[in-house]
Amino acid sequence: NPAYEAVKLLPQYIDGAALIKKEIPVVFDEGAEVVRQAIKEEKPDIVICVGQAGGRAGITPEFVGINYADARIPDNAGNAPMSQPIKPDGENAYFTGLPVKAMVTAMKAENIPAAISYSAGTYVCNDVMYQLLYFLHTEFAGQNIRGGFIHVPFCDEQVVNKPGTPA
Repeated sequence: NPAYEAVKLLPQYIDGAALIKKEIPVVFDEGAEVVRQAIKEEKPDIVICVGQAGGRAGITPEFVGINYADARIPDNAGNAPMSQPIKPDGENAYFTGLPVKAMVTAMKAENIPAAISYSAGTYVCNDVMYQLLYFLHTEFAGQNIRGGFIHVPFCDEQVVNKPGTPA
């Protein structure tokens, strides 16, 4: 999974801002709980979660997380929720607090393929995004923390035997 591999390559500081990197499990609820605990401990200004979206042709900041889990395959712990809300008391959807249009414009200016995504899917990435935004609107409301999610495509090694698949 190139998502955390890409994050690990980031410097410790960008423009004076410290980057705190956490690897989270690809497991419904558990990944989001690691994010929640990190927010409690680190008290960040911005939280950006990163995951893989195989088959996409570029980096795609997500615009919305939806309150819906529907796993087409089990997660890394064998969980496969089907057609159920992530948070029964949550909104149907939460929108990112990140400037996704500006992010895409900046990436394209650096010749990096990028586009806004309006669907984080219904798997663990959406679960993490939705719960991050849920926490920011509930438990961490009033703390002015912005959050969102970015998907990265397959890396070249992952598509060697998948002709025509973007990487």
